[in-house]
Amino acid sequence: MAGVTFEDVSKIYPDGTRAVNDIDLEIEDAEFMVLVGPSGCGKTTALRMVAGLEDISEGVLRIGDRVVNHVPSKDRDIAMVFQSYALYPHLTVYDNIAFGLKLKKVPKDEIDKRVKDAAQVLGLDTFLKRKPRALSGGQRQRVAMGRAIVRNPQAFLMDEPLSNLDAKLRVQMRAEIAKLQSDLGVTTIYVTHDQVEAMTMGDRVAVMRKGELQQVATPQDLYDRPLNLFVGGFIGSPAMNLMEATLERANGSLSASLGSQSITLGEEAVSARSALKDYEGKQVILGIRPEDLEDAALAPDTPDDRRLKGEVLLREALGSEILVHFGTDANAAETDETRELRKDAGTEEVPSLEEGGVTMVGRFGSRSRIKQGEVAEVAVDTRALHFFDPETGLGIYESTKGAGS
Repeated sequence: MAGVTFEDVSKIYPDGTRAVNDIDLEIEDAEFMVLVGPSGCGKTTALRMVAGLEDISEGVLRIGDRVVNHVPSKDRDIAMVFQSYALYPHLTVYDNIAFGLKLKKVPKDEIDKRVKDAAQVLGLDTFLKRKPRALSGGQRQRVAMGRAIVRNPQAFLMDEPLSNLDAKLRVQMRAEIAKLQSDLGVTTIYVTHDQVEAMTMGDRVAVMRKGELQQVATPQDLYDRPLNLFVGGFIGSPAMNLMEATLERANGSLSASLGSQSITLGEEAVSARSALKDYEGKQVILGIRPEDLEDAALAPDTPDDRRLKGEVLLREALGSEILVHFGTDANAAETDETRELRKDAGTEEVPSLEEGGVTMVGRFGSRSRIKQGEVAEVAVDTRALHFFDPETGLGIYESTKGAGS
């Protein structure tokens, strides 16, 4: 097994387009690294450069200690799993899994052992004599995985391998692939557009935008401490509510004004983000995750100055929770990042109300009795709020004033 290292790697097409720009990324031996981002962000191009299917324009790419910039794909000792499965329809499951080994002229006994071992790991023992057409989508994907496993490669490369499966099967296969990677301990680079997939599978996740890395961190760190507005808005489902706010001081406390309403931040929120004090009297972009909004009737201890009100426009009961869409007179955040996030989500229009304002989404407990058309009183967990600089898009965290002086 081996790690994979990108050192200032770029891919520039003849027309000057930089599909990937100056990527620095070190993927450790046996790590499960997920590349995630909107369509066209460069994640598949980055994967194809590792595979040797795309030339590297600038920089150095290493697999283990070996520079592979000019090493042919077949000599890189990697195995790739595609979304299309790429199985041979006329071959049995056994022969599909064994195909690469036969090309390499591996001894027949060794092939038989490796194929049967992989089939056992993947639950394909009873399907070895079947053709792909007799298998379900999930079983076909397991065959594609088996073909990669038997090669004992230094790294697995997976390009949206679950995108052709239905929702229920995707969830099942996510868990299976993550467990399999952990059991095998093979360095894995996994490309997906689905941020839920990224969060549930990766040891670390690399978020990409316009050919550049935005942040590389554990899933929880991305969620709790997004480096910038794009990462904050991309990670999380439903997406983070993003709106304009003005930070003001009243009665000794810092508060965020959203249209005609305001939320007192509380000492805990401010001490965790000391740089907020530098934005007093200034506009920021406030991010509130749906899960940090609750029906105030279910959170009676929440002070009045940490609540919002809005008319319920839509109520989606999901059994274990209720997604409540409610209107406020706050202004939606309008930046290049938020426009791109809306485009990626297929909601090009600003999520505004006819009379002005913005629709927010809260993830309420299933015991909420709030109804569509009512005015909801919503408790805000101010400890979990996110703040971004409207000019730079960067997250507002620790103050750097006085540092090093």
